[in-house]
Amino acid sequence: MQNTVVEVIKDTTPLITNDTIVFGILMISLGLIFYTSKKDKGFWLKFYKIVPALFMAYFIPAIFTSAGLIAPEWTTVSDTGEAIENSSQLYFMSSRYLLPAALVLMTLSIDLKAVFNLGPKALIMFFAGTVGVILGGPVAVLLVGTISPETVGGEGADAVWRGLSTLAGSWIGGGANQVAMLEIYGFNQKLYGGMVFVDIVVANIWMALLLIGIGKTARIDKWLNADTAAIEDLKEKVSTYSKKVERNPSLTDYMILAGIAFGTVSFAHFGANYLSGFFESYVNGLPMGLKRNSMTFLSSSFFWMISIATIMGILLSYTKAKKYEGAGASKIGSIFIYILVASIGMKMDLGLIFDNVGLILIGVVWISIHAGLLILVAKLIKAPYFFLAVGSQANIGGAASAPIVAAAFHPSLATVGVLLAVVGYAIGTIGAVLCTVLMQLAAVS
Repeated sequence: MQNTVVEVIKDTTPLITNDTIVFGILMISLGLIFYTSKKDKGFWLKFYKIVPALFMAYFIPAIFTSAGLIAPEWTTVSDTGEAIENSSQLYFMSSRYLLPAALVLMTLSIDLKAVFNLGPKALIMFFAGTVGVILGGPVAVLLVGTISPETVGGEGADAVWRGLSTLAGSWIGGGANQVAMLEIYGFNQKLYGGMVFVDIVVANIWMALLLIGIGKTARIDKWLNADTAAIEDLKEKVSTYSKKVERNPSLTDYMILAGIAFGTVSFAHFGANYLSGFFESYVNGLPMGLKRNSMTFLSSSFFWMISIATIMGILLSYTKAKKYEGAGASKIGSIFIYILVASIGMKMDLGLIFDNVGLILIGVVWISIHAGLLILVAKLIKAPYFFLAVGSQANIGGAASAPIVAAAFHPSLATVGVLLAVVGYAIGTIGAVLCTVLMQLAAVS
């Protein structure tokens, strides 16, 4: 008699599935965070000296997701036993509408010359982070393989090193590079979700640690013997200009700012759709191979949207629109950034960390090597923590989160995060291929 294996589909529907209600919960959370963070005495004063408000904006939604109150994605089982996949659109809305709007508003008052005066340390730290990812992968495979060979094993399309190649693509470049690596190495797509899971868990834990470090920037910079003069000069210039043009904003000011922000978002999406379509045809016309896959990011509409929004913000900073910083442009941009942070926090289910301990361990070792190299290089060249944090996040998080970390230091610095993330897109696939070659050698050794 033949046994039949019946797949049990788990219903993962959260308590609240309506995005309107979820958005309200996130906004209430943000409101309470800001209310308590402004307390000038007692428990909250001590608490926020240790834990930054930006971290809490990320962590509280993660708690809600872990508790089953909300979810970024879920499976509903119908009465007939059919699995229906659902997802929240809040992260899409925040990353596609609010992020480019925030970049425009935060860039209006930018002093581009002062940004370039930050010197080469930003790029050095970024590339140190890239090297950390390239070397961290094979070292993690070697170390974990000695403890648990089956964790790094697998044959053919199921080989773990093939799956880890997609992680390398994501951690040097971004989503487009990740998909390119999936195509290059032909990893079993049924197992691909496990790699995406490791990416989300480990990258978000690392981002949380970076955000906590922002609250201790002065102490970290002192330990690094960092020269922060150029960064402080840029912040001072922007702050001085903001005070100079500061005024009591009118409804007209707010409406003009909304027009500037979302008009630019509209233009960025229009240009992104056109350029991504054009380059998709161009890239697809190239012969199969590394050259074709290394240029996949050019067909990413998200890449072009972020790039166009940033360029538009820089161009507007040379016009009279710059004076709208006095009406609170960067403050409104910061609101959008905090909403994006909360929507990213939604994607983190703390309970899933223990579901695949082996792969998570690879990711933790990998990110630790990346972090260790960054700290070593920062110590050697006396780079500020700002360059360490943003250089790392431009690799690991990409254009969606690098400006978040940069803006946490000061709104005027968000552009630095975007510029470094764009470099990551450009070198992501080539760097990931090198990392994968080393991981393959480590897996079979």
